[in-house]
Amino acid sequence: MADKPETREEKRKLKKRKHKRGSGLLFKIAAVLTVLFVIAGAVGSFTIYGLVQSAPEIDDDTFAFANSSTLYDHNNEEIIALSNGENRQSMSIEEVPDHVKDAFIAIEDVRFHDHSGLDIRRIGGAVISNITNGFGAEGGSTITQQVVKNSLLTAEKSMTRKVQEAYLALELERHYTKDEILELYLNKIYFGNGAYGIVTAAETYFNKEVDELTINEAALLAGLPQRPSGYDPYQNPDLAEERRNTVLYVMHEHGFITEEEYNEERSMPVEDMLEKGSEDESISDAFMDQVYRELEQIDGLTASMIYNGGLKIYTTYDADAQAHVEEVLNSDQFVQYPDDNFQAGVTVVDNRTGEIKAIGGGRNQEAGENRSNYATHIKRSPGSTIKPILSYGPAIEHLKWSTYQQIVDEEMTYTGSDQVIRNYNGEYHGLMSIREALTQSWNIPAVKTFQEVGADKAKEFARNVGIDIEGSVYESYALGSFDEGISPLDLAGAYSAFANEGTYNEPHTVRKVVFPDGREINMQPEGVQAMSDYTAYMVTDMLKSVVEEGTGQVAAIGGVPVAGKTGTTNFNEETKQKYNIDEGVPDVWFAGYTSNYTAAVWTGYPRIDENSYIKTREDRQIAQHIFREVMSGMVNEETGEFAKPDSVEEITIDTSTGERADSSSSRSDLVTELFVTGTTVKDAYSLVEDEWEKKQKEAREEERAKQEQQRRERERSEERERREEEQQETDNDESESEVVDEDGLNIEIDPSDDESNEEPNDSSNDEEQGSDEEDNVEEEKEEDKKEEKEEKEEEKQEKEDDKEEEKDEENNESSSSSSDDESDSDESDSDSEEEDN
Repeated sequence: MADKPETREEKRKLKKRKHKRGSGLLFKIAAVLTVLFVIAGAVGSFTIYGLVQSAPEIDDDTFAFANSSTLYDHNNEEIIALSNGENRQSMSIEEVPDHVKDAFIAIEDVRFHDHSGLDIRRIGGAVISNITNGFGAEGGSTITQQVVKNSLLTAEKSMTRKVQEAYLALELERHYTKDEILELYLNKIYFGNGAYGIVTAAETYFNKEVDELTINEAALLAGLPQRPSGYDPYQNPDLAEERRNTVLYVMHEHGFITEEEYNEERSMPVEDMLEKGSEDESISDAFMDQVYRELEQIDGLTASMIYNGGLKIYTTYDADAQAHVEEVLNSDQFVQYPDDNFQAGVTVVDNRTGEIKAIGGGRNQEAGENRSNYATHIKRSPGSTIKPILSYGPAIEHLKWSTYQQIVDEEMTYTGSDQVIRNYNGEYHGLMSIREALTQSWNIPAVKTFQEVGADKAKEFARNVGIDIEGSVYESYALGSFDEGISPLDLAGAYSAFANEGTYNEPHTVRKVVFPDGREINMQPEGVQAMSDYTAYMVTDMLKSVVEEGTGQVAAIGGVPVAGKTGTTNFNEETKQKYNIDEGVPDVWFAGYTSNYTAAVWTGYPRIDENSYIKTREDRQIAQHIFREVMSGMVNEETGEFAKPDSVEEITIDTSTGERADSSSSRSDLVTELFVTGTTVKDAYSLVEDEWEKKQKEAREEERAKQEQQRRERERSEERERREEEQQETDNDESESEVVDEDGLNIEIDPSDDESNEEPNDSSNDEEQGSDEEDNVEEEKEEDKKEEKEEKEEEKQEKEDDKEEEKDEENNESSSSSSDDESDSDESDSDSEEEDN
């Protein structure tokens, strides 16, 4: 008996000895007949013969000249032929190290050297292998079939394609050797990040030649073709490492590497393996990241077909908008950034269609190197930008609250917790409207509103605008403290529904894909009515107040109606202590819109440490600066006001009475708010009915006091008139007592004096007149004192009457009141929200 092979080289030679193409002719015939027999049972041998006859011809030109795919912008102008940016370099299979070949054969087609193009055993065992060894351990198609599918056929899942694929795989094996087929595969396959073919992939990810690749590097590359975007080691290092370890596992399982090599190679973190590779801006741009992500969602469309399938890919790309976003992020011309590590992500969306016009993936990033897309790939807690989505939007939608809805900002804790909810200034502000609460971003009203709506309705509202929250939604979510966050892309899509009269269009970069045979796939999603038009308009109007007079004033664009919301997250105490953080925050957001476009901006640092966090008030405003500068470039002649629907009514309210204003209302007490048609001002006091009753009572008391004051003024006026008349009569009597002498002189006669020859005493007469005036003054003082005394007695009596009324009300309330039990719910801990005015 021959000795058992011990080394990889011996195993490999043994496999090659077993593979004898000439002696396997009978097996080939049997395999073909078996496959054809099975298929014939389904569709008939005559149909199969026709399908085989119509299959493409195999020749060398087929593999040497692939049809390139072409990208088009939002105006259907050609952007680029994807093959022009491939930087393809081919190599002979003899130059590829054995361990590199082994990695691809192990994960893609372990019996590659034993079958003749179709692996019947593999097709049947693929499902079992995936269950026992993990998803991706083994697929159903051989390497030969993949070469055929990527080079000769479309991605259509049909009986026609399956029959032709099987036939052509057998034909390919007849015309080419195994090494030639493997060479075609390695030089053709797409590895992500613009790396097309193994030579470019080795340069892109490791800056190496293929013959320099280690075992774990080869395993990483072998795992990428199945899903290049999902396993992208720059974007998703954890998934890429898991996939690499799967390849290493099957290499060890099939004897390509030893157990010692397996354990050693899998211990290397993927992030430590990567180097800066070749650059290709056209396909590594943040916008193209999203294009690839959407194309990969098309069933049956492989990564290789995206590049060399002869496709026409029509996108939403706006070159001018994209260039402006990149300039705002990567220069100091518009915004002053604190340092080069400070990052930002921006997504700009068309409100009416959901088309993504531009994506700013980050600052100071170059294509092909270790970069992250902060516009589409991050998951960060959104802070207060979520308040319109989880609190105020659902409240208007389901409870028909007005923008004047009254709510109390007061000390409170989360349900079932002793954690106190705080505002960013540490104060409470009492009774207010939800417009004021949102404008100033007070936290307690947002949580109270969330409680009134209910978690289920809030979660449903968020899902309708594209934010699908998994699991339970806690009260802390109303302040944007998420277990798993969202991206600027998600937030921009949600806010665009408010701007689009309540209709949500899923944000997208690809409009349609046209195949070489003329078949089209429409990628534009259907609009969904996520909310009523009154909800969209009333939220928009409140968000305008945020920008005009609240926390978002830095984002304002002169002469342009803008609605938007700020958002800030906080560090927990553990992080503060770990990095010695006194004042500072990890994330600051701003999301807003004009009548045409919506933009969402995230700012922060990739990783938090002692020096990498948002420290100053000025840095917290950078998100608003970015929004203003980006959106200023999107303003055009179509930008205008938001149209008020018929379902919304404007009502001017007298805040002193809590009722509609009338002619007697003081201008200082007037405010105009929005109401759902059919609701009333009194409805705005549904949470504080006692306050409304209090206002009504105060208004009645004020009216009585006003009437009493008017009565007293009338009485005083009448008294003054009476005294003036009496004084006038006195003056008239005195004038009648005067006489005239012979010389024409006026002589006053003293009736008490019998001696007419005495001279008149002028001084005594003056004294008497002055005495009369003093008496009148004293009388007026006495009258005033008397009136004041009467007023005090009346006020005292009114207070006693009020006390009696209050006692009666309390007795009535105590006799009819009952206590309600509230069920506790679990609540996740979160830090309070901060905002900057």
